[in-house]
Amino acid sequence: MGFAAGGKITDIETLKNIAREIRVLILKMLTEAGSGHTGGSLSAVDVVAALFFAKMKFNPKDPEWRERDRFILSKGHVAPLLYAVLAKTGFFSVELLSTLRKIHSPLQGHPYCRTLPGVEISTGSLGQGLSVANGIALGFRLDKISSRVYCLMGDGEIQEGQIWEAAMTAAHYGLDNICGIVDNNGLQIDGPVEEVMRIAPLHDKWAAFGWHVMEVDGHNMEQILSALNEAENIKGKPTVIIAHTIKGKGVSFFEGKVEYHGIAPTPAELERALKELE
Repeated sequence: MGFAAGGKITDIETLKNIAREIRVLILKMLTEAGSGHTGGSLSAVDVVAALFFAKMKFNPKDPEWRERDRFILSKGHVAPLLYAVLAKTGFFSVELLSTLRKIHSPLQGHPYCRTLPGVEISTGSLGQGLSVANGIALGFRLDKISSRVYCLMGDGEIQEGQIWEAAMTAAHYGLDNICGIVDNNGLQIDGPVEEVMRIAPLHDKWAAFGWHVMEVDGHNMEQILSALNEAENIKGKPTVIIAHTIKGKGVSFFEGKVEYHGIAPTPAELERALKELE
């Protein structure tokens, strides 16, 4: 039998505290590894915490449970976020997090589904996650399974053309069991998203492709949960939630800094960050 982690937590303060603890785990494992993606891992914490602790159905003791909801981390470089959440929900020991990016560790720099329970698909080549989500959603329909698919994408990632082919496909087939989420933190490795390759007007583009579109403060638990609840009630079309977030959220000296897209904190920075978070 499956379940949502924590028995579907709905208390906002509890969820906020879980998100804070996830940020601590992310920073510790990145510092230990000495490499990895800090900014985007931190920006998407609140959304992913809401999914795993308040919304999704799954069973850590049975990772292959057929009727589980699926989470696709299309922006695979923020693997530390997924690993922290999977450990905290019981898929594996929290102690394993200290092996991030080490030789023979299942916690690779990008998620690898063959060595780690809870990872649905190996990701890292940007732009592919929504296509995978479409396939899973169509499979659910054929098997008459009521489960849902959640696909987290980066705002820089959606510059990839495959995303928009997948967006067109999901709308064409009326895949109302898909919920896409865009981590719209405004920064990618080469600088501001709007300078590298403009994606605005984002709301209008997704709507034009036939999606139900919502925009939320990606660090406001009430708004996130409300949008996820609304998405479940939309019929006949897929839903996308544009989550407006801050790169490096939770640590003042990481927030909004493009240079922390792909580098890990130093031990001194970790100490400062933990004082802010703890």
